[in-house]
Amino acid sequence: MVATVSWINFAPVKGMRVQPLDAVELTSDGVPGDREFILVGGDGAMVNGKRHGALMEVVPTHDREAGVLSLAFPDGSTVAGEVELGQPEAITFFGQPESARPVDGPFSAAISEHAGTALRLMARPEGRPGVDRGKWGGVTLLGQASLESLREAGREFNCAEPSGDHESPDPGAIDQRRFRMTFGLEGTGPYEEDEWVEKEIRVGAALVKVAAHVGRCAVTTRDPESGQTDLKTLHFLKRSRGEVDSFEPLPFGVYGEVLEPGPVRLGDAVGLVS
Repeated sequence: MVATVSWINFAPVKGMRVQPLDAVELTSDGVPGDREFILVGGDGAMVNGKRHGALMEVVPTHDREAGVLSLAFPDGSTVAGEVELGQPEAITFFGQPESARPVDGPFSAAISEHAGTALRLMARPEGRPGVDRGKWGGVTLLGQASLESLREAGREFNCAEPSGDHESPDPGAIDQRRFRMTFGLEGTGPYEEDEWVEKEIRVGAALVKVAAHVGRCAVTTRDPESGQTDLKTLHFLKRSRGEVDSFEPLPFGVYGEVLEPGPVRLGDAVGLVS
C-alpha cells in the first residue's frame, strides 16, 4: 500500500491551537507562516502550551499577504487587526538569547487576560524558523498506525496501573493534534517512519531528509482544544517507546529538513527515495 498524506497542520502562533491545511507549498524553512508568532513571559523567555494550556483554546488565523492576524477566543470574542511591529527587544528563544519585535495593538492584553498571566505576542526572530529544531527540522511526520499503537500501549498501561483511576482501560482514539505534527501518514505500518531516519523521502513534490525522532514533552498530555491535562501520554510512550534508541527521549514521529521545496497536498504520495 502506498503511503499518503492524511493531514497537514501548522500553527500561526506557537502554543495556540494548530490549524489544518488542504495543501502547502513547502520551502527550505518548512511551512510558510508556521510559528510565525511566539509568546514570551514577563522574564522575556518564550512560553508555550506546556506551561499555559489555555493557549490551546485560542484559534489563530493569519493572512500573511494582507498582514492581518485574528485571534478567536472560546467566549466567542475575536481580536483582529493589522500586524504592526515595535522595536526589537532582547528575548530568550529556545533557551538562547535573541532579538524579536513585539506585535503592537490589543493582542497581548487579550491573550494575557485569557491566560491569566502577563504574556506578550512577538514576531519570531528574523532568520530563525519557528519550529523547535531550526530548518533541519522544518517538517515533522507521524503515521496514523503509530497513533493506534500508542492507543494500545495506553490500554496496556491502564490495565497494569495500580491506581485504577480510569473507567475503561482503553484511552480511546488519540487526537493527532496533541503532537502538533506537520504531516500525517496513511498507509504506513506502526512506527514505520522510524526506518526513514537519515534517509531521503519524497513528500508530494518536496524532498525531505529525515534527521531524527521527535522527543515528547508534557504538552502532549493536554487536550488540543481545551488545554486541560487529560491523558497520560508520556506514561504510554515510556511503556512502548522508552527503549528506542533516540537522541531525544520518548520518541514519537520524526523530523526532517526540506532539501527540495515543492507543493504537498492531502492524498499526495509519501515514500523513500530509492
